[in-house]
Formats: sequence, C-alpha cells, structure tokens
Amino acid sequence: MAAATLLVELLTEELPPKALPRLGETFATKIAEGLKAKSLAPADAPFRTFASPRRLAVTVAQVAAEAAAKEVTEKLMPVSVALDAEGKPTPALLKKMEAKGIAADAVAGFERRMDGKAEALFHTAMVPGAKLADVLSAIVQDAIKALPIPKVMRWGDGDATFVRPVHKLTFLHGAEVVPGRVLDLDSGRTTRGHRFMSRGEIDIATADAYEPTLLAEGKVIPNFAERRANIERQLLAEAAKQGALLNEYADLLDEVAALVEHPTVYVGEFEAEFLAVPQECLILTMRANQKYFPLFDGAGKLLNRFLIVSNMQVADPSNIVAGNARVVRPRLSDARFFFEQDKKQKLEARLSRLAPVVYHNKLGSQLERVERLETLAGAIAAQLHGDVAAAKRAARLAKADLVTDMVGEFPELQGIMGRYYALADGEGEVVADAIQAHYQPRFAGDALPAGNVAAAVALADKLDALVGFFGIGMVPTGDKDPFALRRAALGVLRILIEAPLPLELPELIDAAAAGFKPGLLTAEGFAAQLQDFMLERLKNLLRDAGHDGAVIDAVLALRPARIDLVPAKLAAVEAFRALPEAEALAAANKRIVNILKKTEGTPGEPDIALLQEDAEKALFHEVVEVAPLVRSHVANEDYTDALCALAGLRAAVDQFFEDVMVMAEEPLTRANRIALLAQLAGLMNQVADISRLSA
Repeated sequence: MAAATLLVELLTEELPPKALPRLGETFATKIAEGLKAKSLAPADAPFRTFASPRRLAVTVAQVAAEAAAKEVTEKLMPVSVALDAEGKPTPALLKKMEAKGIAADAVAGFERRMDGKAEALFHTAMVPGAKLADVLSAIVQDAIKALPIPKVMRWGDGDATFVRPVHKLTFLHGAEVVPGRVLDLDSGRTTRGHRFMSRGEIDIATADAYEPTLLAEGKVIPNFAERRANIERQLLAEAAKQGALLNEYADLLDEVAALVEHPTVYVGEFEAEFLAVPQECLILTMRANQKYFPLFDGAGKLLNRFLIVSNMQVADPSNIVAGNARVVRPRLSDARFFFEQDKKQKLEARLSRLAPVVYHNKLGSQLERVERLETLAGAIAAQLHGDVAAAKRAARLAKADLVTDMVGEFPELQGIMGRYYALADGEGEVVADAIQAHYQPRFAGDALPAGNVAAAVALADKLDALVGFFGIGMVPTGDKDPFALRRAALGVLRILIEAPLPLELPELIDAAAAGFKPGLLTAEGFAAQLQDFMLERLKNLLRDAGHDGAVIDAVLALRPARIDLVPAKLAAVEAFRALPEAEALAAANKRIVNILKKTEGTPGEPDIALLQEDAEKALFHEVVEVAPLVRSHVANEDYTDALCALAGLRAAVDQFFEDVMVMAEEPLTRANRIALLAQLAGLMNQVADISRLSA
C-alpha cells in the first residue's frame, strides 16, 4: 500500500480541562516521533493534533504501511576467535551465525576489517522494514505512558488504566483499518461526535476525512487551537455588539475551550442591584464557578451582563440563557451576603481571631506575624520619610481579611477585600490601598505597590517571609518552593529597583530578623545565604531584561547593598566596556586581583619614599590625582563618569607591568608595590569588579 495519512484516536470520558492542551500535544507528538523512529514516516512528515473534551487524536501524513528494507552491518567477533588456523569457521562463529539466522555458506561474504587494534568479521544483510500493523499498538501505548497524567483510574472489568475511561480506539491508514489493541480495546473506524447534536456512531471513511466528518456530522471542532480561536471570535463579536469589553479573559478561554466541543456564545444578565457588591467578588464567582465571561464598560466597570459559552447551538436559546441566569443568581446572592455580613465587624476587631491561625508551626501565628509586620513596615516607612503611622496601621490590618467570610470562600480576594472593608471601617485611603497592594507584585509583570506606605508594607510582608523561612532552614531547593520564596524575593527586588527605593538590602534583612523572638531563627549564616539567594534572583531578572552576563557578573560581584543603584552601575559598565582602554584595564585588574589573592595579610598604604622605578612613581601620582575625582563621581552616583575617568590610567598601568617587578626580593619594596596595586584595585572596583570583563 502506498503512503497515506494515519489517524489515531482515543474516544474517552470528559478529560481534565486544564490538562487537555498538554495531553493533546504530548499524545500527538509522541506518536509522530514513534512512527518516524521506525522509518514509517519521513522525518519532516507533518502531523495535526486534536484534543477535545472527549478525545485525543492525531493525523500523521505520508505514513507507509511498511518501512523500506535497509542494509545493516554488524560486527560478529574478532577474526582470531571466528576462524581457525586454516581460515575455517570455528564452532564459536557457527554458533553465533545460527543464533542470528545467518546461512552457513555466508562466511565467504563476511568482511574483514580492523576494529580498534584487532581485526574483526562484519556481516552485512538487508533487514526488512517495520510493518505499521505490527508496531502501531506499541507506539500508541508508549505515547500514552508519556502523557503528563498524575493519577490514573481503572474502569469496568478490565485491567486498562487511563486518566479517564476510554470507549473507542481508531486506527485508520488511508481508508484501511490498522488492526491493533490498546487499553483493552480493538481498533476500528467508528467514533462519536457531540453528545446531543451528533447523529450517533460515525464511520470515518478515510484518515483525511476525520476532521471534516467530525465537523459536519459530529458537530465537534476537534482541534483545540481552532476551537479556542472560534470561541474568542464569537466572544469579541458579541461583546462589541453589546458595546462592552472583555478584560483578562485568556486563562478562562483556555479552560472553556477544553470544556466544549461545539461552542456557541449567548448573552446573560443579572439584576443591577448586585453591582453594589465589590465587582472583584462578582467577577471571581462568575469566572471561577460558572465559567462566564463578565462584560465591562470602557472605564473597566463591571456591567450586569455576561457571556455564556454553551456547548449547544439552538434556534431559540432563551431556555439556556434563563437557566444560566437562575444558576448565577444564588452565587451572586452569596457574595452579597458575605460582603454585608463581613462589614458588620471591623477589621480591628478581627485581629484576635488571627491568634489561633498558624502561620507556620516554627514561626508562630498570623497575629504574631502581624505584630512583626507592623514594626518592620514602620521602620521601612521611616527610612523612606513616609507616613510611619499609616504604614504601621496598614500592616496591622493587612491580614485581618483572612478571617472574613468572603476571603474564606474566595481566597484569591485576600487584600482586595481588606481594602473594601478598611474603607467601610473609615480607614484612610492610603491605609486601605496599602492593605490591598501589600501582596504586589504577585507575578511577573504585575503592578507594584504605589507610594511609600504601600511599598513599606509590601516589603515588610515579603522580607518577613524570606527571613523567617531562611532563618529556620526552609530554603527552596530545585523546583520545590512551597512557600513561594522565589516570588517574594523577586517582589522585593522589583520594588527596590523599579520604585526606586534608596534602601540597603542587608539592613532590611537585619531589620526583619530583629522582629523574631530571640533564638527562633537558628539556621547558621541565614542572612548571608538569603542575600546570596536574592542576588542570584537579581542576576536572572537582569538577564531576562537583556543585560550582558559579564556586565551583570561584574556589578553583582561586589554584592551591592543598594539594589536601586544596580541599573545605573550596569549602564556605566556597559559604557566603560565600549571604551578602547577597557579590555587592557580589565586584564590588568584581573592580574592585580590574582596577585592580591596570593598575598598574606592586608596591604597598607603605599609609601612614596619607597618608590624606586619611574613607572611605579608615575602610576602612584596618577592614582593620587584621579582618586578624588573617581570618589566624587561615585558619591554622586555618576558611575559612568567614574569609570571613564579610570580609562586615563591605562598607559601608566601598562608601563608599570612592563617595567616593574612587583614581587621584588626586598620585602619593603615588594610590600609597597603590593600596597600600590591594592590602592589601584580599590579605586577601579568601586562600581564593579572590572576583572570580570576580562576574557
């Protein structure tokens, strides 16, 4: 049979929606790879992935029924073992030939050639190619084993296991069924379409007819990406018709695309009186519980309309729309009830309920944590010349919404509801805004807390977590980060850099540590370990921003305390690196660093009376002359000017290493020259470790 398209389909019960795209991609990719590995499909054979709520499938083009035979050469054994003194086959060779099915008279055709240091016999034969019918079941079984399925289930009386029960198996090569058996099912050519809109069992005429047949007769859009795009087009068109907008809908769209086979969008509505409830509550309950798409006006305000993605297309959708309105109404009523009930008790009055809430068994309760946050946020606000009282008040109330009914039902609203309840309690807007913003940034690209008060509370929250868990030895390892400490570290770094805030990281770590009870933080050297951890996160953050690795290493090698100054230092080093003198100075600096590493003790100040060679005198005078200028630039944070001023030292540095023997035999002379180099290194490395720029 000539090459043709191959179809493989598993028809299942409803698959996990959030995992569906990955399941589909892995299933299709592994089957295509398996066919290509058996030479049943060319290496560039295209394949098409299908994943719908009740099926995983793939079509692979240009699949052969049988792979072409190929010539295979294999080593048999060394000649010294294979042939006797007369050149006749030994019993060992004959036994090997029999085991491999090689005819006894084939010896004359064996090739003799060197294999390492010994001569060996090689046999070449044509090996038949794999047959599709013989290997397809195994290829599919291997693809199933490779699926990212954390937990499998067994159904019926069989022994087969899968993420969901499987009802049909389709193997179709062109128009022919490929016999096979997987998951206790024999292959066939029939499938099923939509549960209600399909005409029942559907025969697939050919593999190429699979998708159009499902579309026409099964009322199923089998390709996930096309189904998602179809839903998105309908949503945007209907939103435009309503004069409304969709906000932040991508994640929900992915999930809904995995829940429906034949999407149709309808408009639902709820009573406008529910809009008195904070819109975040309504949005969350519609999205999370009902999978509805809320609609917004141009200012981002929630409307009392939403879009429903139904799995049914009907001439009169009024029953569908009314049914969904009936379903969402109790959810919205619950949200309104929670909100009204929560407002009856002030946040301040809820603080005592945080005492029995365990933050971590080694770090105490949430109330103890709140007390630490209050002190730390006030101290940070004072350094920023912000409103200390407001920062302490916001930190005191920041966790109180954790014991509200609304946050108990919707944990995603913590902080958000705290702001609403704070305003209802009569707290100032600065305090209320800081309560919401103290969780920010929650993810890459998230907004930063605005203003010094919010920044102080956000920093306190993240630093307390980082110091606490590092202090008890709970450090992230590998991919494991159960307390989201990497996210907390990135949050601190982004606030310090992007705000920017003139705070020193080691001082912040020490201030956070001071808030814990004596003897609680017992991990040895945790403060330095935490600083290393954060600098490593900073390195990754800067690389993602497009900065050169060598430049980053040069700046971070000095373990900068002021994270807000790092961008300016990076820019300065990048500008310095472009100078013609940079490479020579970096190499010289590297040489100086290596010399100083081998020196015992701390070098003192160079003594002008001990200078002997003209080159060392010249370098000394140039260093003395340029030092005040460099230090002034650094003090004024003019890092580019500081490094550019150093470029003028190149000639003197080059001449010094050309004419002067640093490691002189006379001790005082040697010590004085080392002191001069140490002074030069200190001057050159105030902004960054320039030696890191040398190849």
